[in-house]
Amino acid sequence: MADNYLEKRYAEVFGGGAKVAKHTRPSLDVLLTKNRSTRGYQKEYVVHRQQLEAMVAVNAKLASARNQQALRFHLVTKGPEADEVLKHIHMGMGLPELHLPLPGTEPEAFIVVAKEHKDDANLYIDLGISVQSMLLKAVEMGLNGLIIRAFDSAALAAGLGFAPSMKPLCVLAVGRSAETIQTVPVSKGDSIAYYRSEGVHFVPKIQSEDLIF
Repeated sequence: MADNYLEKRYAEVFGGGAKVAKHTRPSLDVLLTKNRSTRGYQKEYVVHRQQLEAMVAVNAKLASARNQQALRFHLVTKGPEADEVLKHIHMGMGLPELHLPLPGTEPEAFIVVAKEHKDDANLYIDLGISVQSMLLKAVEMGLNGLIIRAFDSAALAAGLGFAPSMKPLCVLAVGRSAETIQTVPVSKGDSIAYYRSEGVHFVPKIQSEDLIF
């Protein structure tokens, strides 16, 4: 092809050219620090289905107990289904007096994680790996999220038209954060209840030296 097009494209995509911009991915520590449970979202930012699909795609790379790969995912973007999900979930139960999310900051995109296999303790190990990995992917894309286990499973399944065999296990809220969240180092024995002060959401975290015994 004229003008060495293929060679130039290779350099642009894979590097090797003097003018190629270098992009570095954030480290795992950075992603973990930014991955804070978010209960308030920017309404002006709309999450698209392709972003949720990118989050779910990480599951094809994850470990799975006995390689069952039993989790399934229902994607919900802004619209009637998002309104249905909001009816059945509870957020910020550690601060019941605030009735979170605050009006105007409700999430409008969700991933409902479900199963259609019989109960298996190993499944919940897979669930933890899955939801944490998906949220790390969300942070990598500039999004935030919340793992929600406080919801009416039967009502949610019915509202979303799930087959009788499909049971929701967890809901991930996804969006761009409208909150300021900070972690606070604490020692073993200190309170680990999250709290809010002057508009900042504080999350106590026990330090690693107190986690090792």
